[in-house]
Amino acid sequence: MYTACIFDLDGVICHTDEFHFLAWKRLCDTLGLRFDRSVNNLLRGVSRRESLEIILRHNNTSLDEKDIHGAMEKKNEWYREYLERMVPSDLEDDVLPLLSDLKGRGMKLAIGSSSRNARLILGRLGIMDVFDAVADGTMISHSKPHPQVFLVAASLLDAEPSRCVVVEDAHAGIQAAQSAGMACIAYRLPNDDLGKGVLHASNFTEIGKLLK
Repeated sequence: MYTACIFDLDGVICHTDEFHFLAWKRLCDTLGLRFDRSVNNLLRGVSRRESLEIILRHNNTSLDEKDIHGAMEKKNEWYREYLERMVPSDLEDDVLPLLSDLKGRGMKLAIGSSSRNARLILGRLGIMDVFDAVADGTMISHSKPHPQVFLVAASLLDAEPSRCVVVEDAHAGIQAAQSAGMACIAYRLPNDDLGKGVLHASNFTEIGKLLK
């Protein structure tokens, strides 16, 4: 059936949402922009630039190109500071058993993330070698919901998109997987209308059962 499984990183393999929130909040406080958790929820699964554009629209303001790049760099600098706090024990208990089980079944594993910090995060968690491929924000020109990152991951795995299944926790990522012609498991998302054929799982044990 499926020969490869592609995992989103933030919110699935690990949880760096709070680090993103703290970095964006710090930036917005510096710029005098309003930012709270409701705005932060709109940023899930999209690129850093798109996130900043959402924040600016929410504040009915804009920045010139130079200031946009400066703001993105500053946010990433602070975010990477927070990432340095991550250790292997930050992984949830059921992550490694599932990854080991899938590899034991002969499935290829990849990360498909819009983050440019994916390799840093995987390194901090000590699981870089678990994955056969990593497709991240440094390798794409279009972020989710564009399917590019998942198609790059499939290409790196030498896997047909139709034989890949994606595990995602954001609507933009699910749209990207569907556009790539891949099956999709919505992880810890409400059972609302996510499109035809989307499976649902609330933990990694359930993901394992869905893939059997």
